[in-house]
This record gives sequence, C-alpha cells and structure tokens, in this order.
Amino acid sequence: MAALFPPSEDVSRNSHLSSMEEYKKLYQQSIQDPDKFWEPLVKELFWKTTPPKSGVCRYNFDVRKGEIFVKWFEGSKTNISYNALDRNVEKGFANRTAFLWEGNEQNDTKKITYKELLEEVCKFSNVLKKKGLKKGDRVAIYMPMILELVVAMLACARLGIIHSIVFGGYSAESLAERIIDAQCSLLVTADGGYRGPKLVNLRSIVENAIRICDEKDHKLKAVIAVKHLGSLNNKTANSSEVKWGMNDSSILSFWHDEMKNSSAICDVEWMDAEDPLFILYTSGSTGKPKGILHTTAGYMVYAYTTFKYIFDYHENDVYFCTADIGWITGHTYVTYGPLLNGAISVMFEGVPFYPDASRFWNVIDKYKVSLFYTAPTAIRALMRFSDDFVKKSSRESLRLLGSVGEPINPEAWLWYHRVVGDGRSPIVDTFWQTETGGIVITPLPGCTPLKPGSATFPFFGVMPKLLTEEGKEINGEGEGYLVFDRPWPGMMRSIYGSQERYETTYFKKFPGFYCTGDGAKRDSDGYLWITGRVDDMLNVSGHLLSTAAVESALITHQDVSETAVVSTPHPVKGECLYCFITLKEGREYNEKVGKELKEKVRYYIGPFATPEYLHITAGLPKTRSGKIMRRVLRKIAANERDLGDLTSLADESLIEKLFQSRPMVN
Repeated sequence: MAALFPPSEDVSRNSHLSSMEEYKKLYQQSIQDPDKFWEPLVKELFWKTTPPKSGVCRYNFDVRKGEIFVKWFEGSKTNISYNALDRNVEKGFANRTAFLWEGNEQNDTKKITYKELLEEVCKFSNVLKKKGLKKGDRVAIYMPMILELVVAMLACARLGIIHSIVFGGYSAESLAERIIDAQCSLLVTADGGYRGPKLVNLRSIVENAIRICDEKDHKLKAVIAVKHLGSLNNKTANSSEVKWGMNDSSILSFWHDEMKNSSAICDVEWMDAEDPLFILYTSGSTGKPKGILHTTAGYMVYAYTTFKYIFDYHENDVYFCTADIGWITGHTYVTYGPLLNGAISVMFEGVPFYPDASRFWNVIDKYKVSLFYTAPTAIRALMRFSDDFVKKSSRESLRLLGSVGEPINPEAWLWYHRVVGDGRSPIVDTFWQTETGGIVITPLPGCTPLKPGSATFPFFGVMPKLLTEEGKEINGEGEGYLVFDRPWPGMMRSIYGSQERYETTYFKKFPGFYCTGDGAKRDSDGYLWITGRVDDMLNVSGHLLSTAAVESALITHQDVSETAVVSTPHPVKGECLYCFITLKEGREYNEKVGKELKEKVRYYIGPFATPEYLHITAGLPKTRSGKIMRRVLRKIAANERDLGDLTSLADESLIEKLFQSRPMVN
C-alpha cells in the first residue's frame, strides 16, 4: 500500500474543511441534494437575476434518449467580468493588488490593482465596441503572458463576446485553423516576447496566419497588436521599430493607440446562464482540433468554488500558478478562479530555468507566495538539477503546493513535498481537463490524507465511475475507463459548431456517461489513480496532443509514404512522441530529412510538439485487414518484448526488424 501522509495540522487548523467527515458530509449533500449544496455558494456571487432555488440542473447523458445537453442555473442572469472586477471593487478591494506581473527578466515587473484592472478592461471593452463587435461575436487572442491578455479576455466577457485564446506556442497554421473554425472577426495579439533567452516572433506567425486565413476566404475585420518587445530589459530593438508587413495594413492598429482616448467606464452585458463564455481548442483524435465551448453561470460558480476549496484560499494568501493562459489551467486558475475570489496572484511570463533553475523559488520568495500550482513536467525537469537551487531560497511563505496537467509519479511527488515544501506543505494533485472546466478529482487541504501519485477523491458534485471495455461498472478495487454519470456546473456544453462530434466523442462509447478518454484505477482505500489516455492522445509536458495530427503533419513530407505515431514514457515530459516512418521507394533518410520532418510538425502544430524519436522502418505492423497495430508499436517504442497476441498480424518478420533498428533521437 502507498505511504499515507496525514493532513498538516497547521493547514487543518484554519482550512475551509478540517476533516474527512466534513468532506464526506458535504460531498453526499452535493450528490443527493445539489440544489441545497450550491445555494450558499451561488449567494457569494452577484446575479442580476438570481438562479432558482430548486432544479438548478437539467441534463441528458444518454444518446439513446435524444440530444445530449447540460443546463445549470437556467433563468438567471449574471456577468463573470462584473463578478471578477466590479464586485470586488464594490466590496472594498479597489486598491488590492490583482496581479503581480513577473516578466522574462527578473527586474521586469509590474502590478495592477482591482480598480486599475477594471478601468483597463472597460477601456478595451469600448475599443471592441468601436470596432463594431457585439454579444455573440468571436475574438481570437494570441499573446504572451502579459497583463493585456487578461484585460482582453475580461473585456470580451464583459460584453458577451466569446473569446478564443490560442496558446502563443502554436504555429501560424494552427492559429489560422482556430480563427477560421470559430469564425473570429478580430484578433488581439502582440509583436512577440521572450521565453528565457529565446525570442518568440509572434508578429511573423500572425502575419502568416492572416495570409492563410485570406487564402481560405476568411477575412478578419481588425487586428489589434500590443507592442511588448523592448520592455525594460528585453534584448531587442524598441518595439516602435518593429515593422508589421501584412498585406492589408488597414486592419492593423496598436493597443496603446486604441486605448489612449478610450473611456474607463463601460456597462456590462448581462448574460443568460447558458450564454457562451469562451471557446478553447484542444487536440482531437481525428487531427482536427475541438473547440470546447463553456458557458457563463455554471463555469463561473465552479471556477469560484474549486479555487476557494481546493487551494484553501484565504484573504492574505498570494497565489502563483505557472500555467499559460492559452491552456484551460490558465483560464480557470490564473484568471477567473483567483479574480472571482478577490485573490492576489503572480502572473509569470518567463520559464523556470532562466536565468537558472532557481527562478520559481526566487519568485516565491520575492512575492511571499503561499499557494503554488505547477506541472509535473516542470517538477521532473527541476529535479534533475542540484537541490541547492531550491535550498538557497527560503520558501517560508509556502503553505500549499499543487500539481496539474498529467499524473505525477510518486518520485516527483516526494521530491516536491520534501525538497520544495520542506515536508510541511500538502500537495493537491489535481485531475481535470479542458472539457471539465475545473478540477474534478483532488485532495482537499486540511482534510484529505495524501498518497503520492494519487488524485484521491472527487470534488463536490462530481461522481466518477470505472467501467470495463464492455461498459460494466467496476466496484471496489479495479482499473478501467474513467467516466462520470452526472454533470457539474463547470463542464463543457458542446464542441463549437459540431454537436454530433460532441456526442460521438464523449457520450456514444458508454451511453449514460461522460467518457473522459482517460483510464484510472481505484485502490482498496477508495483512492483514485489516473493512469493516462486510453485513446490515441498523449500528454507532452502537460500539452494534450493528437497522434493523428502529428501523423498528418509528417505525411506532408515528399519522401514519406506512411507514418504511425505513438506515445512513449519520457523522464521529464511524462510522455513524448515516437514516430514510425516509412519512406517512399528509392528515398533515403539523412540528417536533412530528419530536420525537415521535425519542421513539418513545428509548422503544422508548434515547437512544443517536436518529435523526440524518428524510427525509420521498411513497413508498419498491420493486421490482415490492413489496420496498424499501434499497441505493438507502443511496446516496441518502450523496448518491451511482451507483445501479447499476434495472431492477427500479417507479417511477423517485421517485428524483429523493428526491435533491431534504432530510432533517431531528437
């Protein structure tokens, strides 16, 4: 049995929940009487029209009974931007710091209060109105981790405009694909930024993306660009000297020019509970990204509640989440969750290894961070350096650590707990997805005994089950598909523009259940352990990737005949891309071809998806019906000889050749 770490007495003394008995009582109420459970939490937020006291949720998870739908708090009206800003100013938090911004360079810093953030959001809201945008329009946002990104997304939410934020590491092709799919009419961006010593030239990527949009007959009404390069210590020419070269410069304007004379007063658009809030794209198993659609009231309540309880937030805390806002963690636990709770947050543009591997710990000391939330990938990478990089900081302010993005292995968990947390800070190891909107399985500080590597128990309102391949429920100990049999307020409502794909992807495999696509096991104590993806997705450094998308990129190379991409374990990234490639007859692999193949993936997806291994082979193992045996390829990638049943394999001689040949390492 895994070691059990009891709750910290120091945390338990002042936590929102101080015992497992209290958790179990509230959890049962959240399942058996959701109306009663959510009512006091709803009252902590502002509503123009209050939600009903009964029947707060309607849903159908069973495709056999008609269209899948989820509805929360129907009949209510609210606005998440108002709750994040105006409500906090009215509560007396006008001069409280909302964000402490830490730039790429250590002395490149800013801070913004709730009142100042409200004024900036109102000003940019008026800019959007001047551009002719209105409720229901879509705006793409493609920016580094700067304060203007938060301003832009909150301005959209203030007006009922649907924001679609694209991670700043995506390529021009990926950015254009998302702009077109969401039919965005405006793009908010920046000239670039630094990731450590490396310049990220967003301007060039954006110009190429706009060219692709134009070629596909999608015309943007406007592009608004922040001049970010040249701030304090960034090593480039002043941003005023950066020249944009778009074909249609008439659609381009600059943030500072637009904001100069814009009014700092802007009324909110009161939104119905199920009005769309944002679209966030995640990789799809077919290679085409899925536009995950989240709506207003349920997401707001869930972001507020999960942040409050899971991070045990109190008024004097300083919170630091290292995620990029281009991912769902950045939406819910950099922006919306903390702001709805009136929290003081650190927003970080840099990387954990620049200028050296002590950067995170120096930031924690600098701002007296008490709540710290990061990814297992970062933890494993930092473990490779001497503990001295951690120990030369005090970290005395820390009282809670968090993990997000993928399952954390016990070794990394123990290092995080003992070295970073000095053995006194509990770890909330959280499981959730873009689709879930917020954390769904997690320990709660102050009450949950911890097991290194286990996500432990469900959050309030969440009811997980384990199913066999045949859909039979597994009770007690066991391992199977992780599904949920009822909705929680923050879960996705649809895939933008494709209800059919939404139902097929998440609800058809097991009618009556939401299928996560992840596997999990339950131990004898009832603790849940996430085992990872069970389909053709993989998690690279916390970024969910589709193997089909990578295969589609590789096959565009003129020398490639066929590809098959699988995931394989990686000591730092968790998983990495292992690509089996068959070249066309007469073509040979060399260093130039290898470089071109990687560039194809970087172009179509982004640098973060660069393959770790390229395994050139004369053929791929297939069944007699022609289906590639990916489970066999995963075994070969991991150099495991136990291949299971091979009776359906068309050519067994290929297997030994694959084992004997070696991949090219990135």
